[in-house]
Amino acid sequence: MYKPILFVFSVLFLITGGCGLKSDVKVLKLGHALDTKHSVHIAMEHMSDRLEEISGGKMKIDIYPGGVLGSERESLELLQLGSLDITKVSAATLEGFVDEYKVFGLPYIFKSQEHAFSVLDGPIGEEILSKGESYWLTGLCFYDAGARSFYSSVPIKEPEDLEGLKIRVMASINSFAMVRAMGGSPTPISWGELYTALQGKVVDGAENNPPSFYLSHHYEVCKYYTLNEHTRIPDVLIMSTHAIKKLTDEEKNG
Repeated sequence: MYKPILFVFSVLFLITGGCGLKSDVKVLKLGHALDTKHSVHIAMEHMSDRLEEISGGKMKIDIYPGGVLGSERESLELLQLGSLDITKVSAATLEGFVDEYKVFGLPYIFKSQEHAFSVLDGPIGEEILSKGESYWLTGLCFYDAGARSFYSSVPIKEPEDLEGLKIRVMASINSFAMVRAMGGSPTPISWGELYTALQGKVVDGAENNPPSFYLSHHYEVCKYYTLNEHTRIPDVLIMSTHAIKKLTDEEKNG
């Protein structure tokens, strides 16, 4: 009986950030699903260090990686409830919350990395980031998530090679439509379960950027990576509108 009760209290302590401790320091909780070796996680660690430095130690960000606070969708729902302050998710996950993010799932809309950056860092990107505010999801910035390509246990050299293959995709309408149009069978599987699914032949392949392919060790079961770069779906740093409203003007402006 004591172990379950202790676990519940431990989780509550984690979620609340230890209420009553260091009340003079404003702590923001950031949860995401990436590995700690991922470049985006390292970028968020740098952001946390800079916030603490600029605020003179009055503000800090506690980062919970690896999905310990939930999946990307669950993290967005926690933001809407005000139970989590910040998260990093793929723009594909945001499709289910804010329609404007669906545009990033269209294949080959960017000519190059430079073209993508010019859009994300320009007026169009700024406008899309603002579209989630009415859903309690305020976009702060985009992270470069690279270009996504197909990988499988068999060679994929042209769209016809996808015929009959079950390809894992994110829960994205455009990802489903793209794979289906190329002849493949789109199959949604959570990122944490994908290695086992590939190993057990539940799916024949997947699509993602090279860092994720490497850090996930998917190369151990998928020997072929086709560098076709069909989409450049960015990651998005999202802050709960509830959390923003709790900040003073000085804290917002830095």
